[in-house]
Amino acid sequence: MTIQETSPRTEGPVSAAYAALVERGAFVGDGAQREAARLLDGVAEGLANGKRAGFLARLRDKPEPVKGLYLFGEVGRGKTMLMDLFFANVPIGQKRRVHFHEFMDEIHAGIAAFRKKAKAKGDDGDPIEAVVKPIIKSGLRLLCLDEFHVHDITNAMLLYRLFDKLFVAGVTLVATSNVAPDGLYKDGLNRELFVPFIKLLKERTLVAELPAARDYRRLKFAGQDVYYFGTGPAARAAMDKLWLRITGGEAGAPASVESIGRQIAVPLAALGAARFGFADLCEKPLGSRDFVRIAHAFDSIIIDDVPQMDRTRSDWAKRFILLIDNLYDRGVKLGASFAVPLEQLASDDKTAFEFQRTVSRLIEMQSEDYLAQGLRDAGAAEPA
Repeated sequence: MTIQETSPRTEGPVSAAYAALVERGAFVGDGAQREAARLLDGVAEGLANGKRAGFLARLRDKPEPVKGLYLFGEVGRGKTMLMDLFFANVPIGQKRRVHFHEFMDEIHAGIAAFRKKAKAKGDDGDPIEAVVKPIIKSGLRLLCLDEFHVHDITNAMLLYRLFDKLFVAGVTLVATSNVAPDGLYKDGLNRELFVPFIKLLKERTLVAELPAARDYRRLKFAGQDVYYFGTGPAARAAMDKLWLRITGGEAGAPASVESIGRQIAVPLAALGAARFGFADLCEKPLGSRDFVRIAHAFDSIIIDDVPQMDRTRSDWAKRFILLIDNLYDRGVKLGASFAVPLEQLASDDKTAFEFQRTVSRLIEMQSEDYLAQGLRDAGAAEPA
């Protein structure tokens, strides 16, 4: 179905949160987004009712099935923002939100670990069953997957068995994507073996297209200077202004990003954007996989107080290089305040050599062309 604005109905939790943002002036309301919020209300209310019916469901040893939602549409139309509102307001605790690519990485890691252990024991058990079992045992009722896409034959061949087991166990799926289910794994090798998963997906979720009129990501940065060079109150004021621009005036609140079993603190997050100090990212023991998680979690990032770096700050410099590589590969929009011009970020010859590509990427990341692009799937070299 294609979402169209309908007559007003009683607001559910997602619609109420959306209306509050519009009323505060965070963005201009959009009829298609309002209707998508109402569809998400239906999922949230179904899960809330299932929570109340949980005791009877356990007596029958069969979880209450709640139909999910597969929301697709072009880049920058508000899918991630709607997922933010849904996940924050769905009234259950047994929920998880993760990028599709990261979720499948976890599944493959679990399968590999099972096979290694099974080989040592001479066990020929089902690896899919093995990785699904702890998910079901955890009591998970809602799985939210951002940017659902299938380009890898390995994923394509296991998705049916994986999600069939999750759905039978009562897990509800809410997913966002750039493509309709029929466009998943298009022209892929042995695609006919993937078609049963598409049928299953359509059975277990309501498929809806979001044809919002605006590219909200592009509007956030139109005509903006995203870098400030200098320190002190003027730098903070410039970044405060940019932050409020890209969040629609929302001050933001602390959040966290899950990475390999631990939580990375996010000082401020709002409407798909995050704000960090340089020290939060580069003076802590974070690595490339952590930066990948951050790049998948947000479409826009502001970094305050990027200092000049020399050999005494080599660890900081290496992390900053990794951070910019991951943000660039993903297409994340960057705003930052720098103590010195980009060409002077590295103050000695060795560090300057390592910084050459980073400086080049930083220059490109402030260009109109870069700011107008959508996010990319860095692992697949295609838009996400």
